[in-house]
Amino acid sequence: MAITTTKSAFWKGFRDGAPFMLVSGPFGLLFGVLAVEAGLIVPEAMVFSLSVFAGSAQFTALQLMQENAPLVIILISALAVNLRVAMYSASLTPYLGDAPLWQRACAAYLTVDQSYALSIVQFETHPQMTLPQRMAYFFGTNGCVAPCWMLATFVGALVGAQIPASWGLDFVLPLAFLAMIGPMLRTPAHVIACFTAILTALPATALPYNLGLIVAGLVGMMAGAQAEVWIEKRRENRVFAKDTA
Repeated sequence: MAITTTKSAFWKGFRDGAPFMLVSGPFGLLFGVLAVEAGLIVPEAMVFSLSVFAGSAQFTALQLMQENAPLVIILISALAVNLRVAMYSASLTPYLGDAPLWQRACAAYLTVDQSYALSIVQFETHPQMTLPQRMAYFFGTNGCVAPCWMLATFVGALVGAQIPASWGLDFVLPLAFLAMIGPMLRTPAHVIACFTAILTALPATALPYNLGLIVAGLVGMMAGAQAEVWIEKRRENRVFAKDTA
């Protein structure tokens, strides 16, 4: 369907983003349940989701809260987990950077994996879109996902408040992280970064204040970046050897 107006751009983004409710719904529900299990009351869980709106960062902060980590460590860890969003923002700037400040602020808040992935593909394949149409499409990608996440958090928190502590849902949080990490391992560099971080995290558990998570994340990112450089050089060398053969 051709995009001819800002309204049609919004609804196309809405339709493209709708399938992601199958992901945001269950994870929002899980977050609400685990937030209550960690000691938050329903309003606190909702404020958490509304103010952060970043699933991986929320789960990370929740895990550290359960371990009674210092506040500064919780904040640094959550920010480290969400560093990829800074790269998303830089990638979207050529397409949305000229929008009014309030729109860019709203877009920054709503920049998550699904909104970025859908938008960058749409913008690259349809360069004729105007700035208002691009912004409308971007907001449309979150038109159902964001409300679904908030509603699921609310329902999960209500349900979690009724679950006896003896059920011990702590084990679900590591499983949630595994479910989030799996689909992200799309390239050899991703795999190298992941397993380097794992190997670093095991001995790093001896560090105080749960600093092992931050150290492992930094080492994993450096390993992944170096792997990208190495893989790119090998690719260039193969192309050069083929051209000179």
